[in-house]
Amino acid sequence: MPIITLTTDLGIKDFYLAAVKGFILSNLPETKIVDITHQVPSFNITQAAFILGNAFHYFPEGTVHLVSVDNSYQADAKFVAVKAHGHYFIGPDNGIFSLFLQNENIEKIVKINLRILDDYKHFPIKDILVKSAVHLAKGGSMEFLGRKINHLNVRTIIQPVINKDQIRGSIIYVDSFRNAITNITRELFEKEVAGRAFTILFKRNETLETIHTQYSDVLEGEKLALFGITGYLEIAINKGEAATLLGLHTGEAIIINFK
Repeated sequence: MPIITLTTDLGIKDFYLAAVKGFILSNLPETKIVDITHQVPSFNITQAAFILGNAFHYFPEGTVHLVSVDNSYQADAKFVAVKAHGHYFIGPDNGIFSLFLQNENIEKIVKINLRILDDYKHFPIKDILVKSAVHLAKGGSMEFLGRKINHLNVRTIIQPVINKDQIRGSIIYVDSFRNAITNITRELFEKEVAGRAFTILFKRNETLETIHTQYSDVLEGEKLALFGITGYLEIAINKGEAATLLGLHTGEAIIINFK
């Protein structure tokens, strides 16, 4: 059974998402459609990349991942199909794929040459992205969609700044439990800590000095730091909303001082 996942900023209030799913099912009725999320903040490709980048590994190889975030038609708009890690990705070439796919893992990139067929050019997801996704889900070749290219449009996220006794990171995502997820990976932290004591500093005078393994390691209502399923450092509250109660927002600094 072919699988097509959907990651969009369409929301769930309007008919747009239903139209996309209906078009897929009309052209490939046996498709298994999986919603990754449709609640990406409008035009926020960074958050979309974080969500999809952490989700796609759990799907079987050959899955087609359709992405429509900050996706509007322009005369020079470029849409791409990408094969990486044995998966297919379809979406606008607005930098989203470069945020979570590394060049060494990309097998092929094709610039899609399908045309908008009606007057509603503000909705290219139907005429370009869905048709491309269905074609690949049927087992069609990438070359049928367009010509091969060598590079994606590149965007980057802010990386932690590393000094001798400090890591300066930032919050890159707040999940639905209001956990604040940073751009500091477990790998980076363990490399830099090297057995030293440390203090995690955030929101001026909030500090933590322990990395826990699960939320229930502390009493309900207490704050903690841990590495979650994403592999990134999180600031959380056991059965509480850390981002809300501690006033944490994306872009805010998280500093780890080593002693």
